[in-house]
Amino acid sequence: MKDNVSGCSVEEAMRLLGGRWRLLIASYLLDGPRRFNDLRRDIPAISQRMLTLDLRALEEAGLVSRTVFPTVPVKVEYALTDDGRRLQPVVEVMQTFGLWVKARGAVTPV
Repeated sequence: MKDNVSGCSVEEAMRLLGGRWRLLIASYLLDGPRRFNDLRRDIPAISQRMLTLDLRALEEAGLVSRTVFPTVPVKVEYALTDDGRRLQPVVEVMQTFGLWVKARGAVTPV
């Protein structure tokens, strides 16, 4: 991951959660543990490679845990850690903001 250049707390949060998918992945994991393919179904536009990379980054940051169950075939579940659960208010604010943006109508990107 890139270093925090400015020392700003917002930049630090964006360093961990930046990109298109990480906060969305966390929002689905707030409902409880999910398997990899469940997340792929929840987020159909994400590629397998990107989901893998983002789950690894979230795991490395200590926000997501990966549990491997010794079954045949092997079962792997992803869940938010206690630190990851701290994202709940962030997800709620983003949901509220997203609803406001949708209600406002089409937004032209800058």
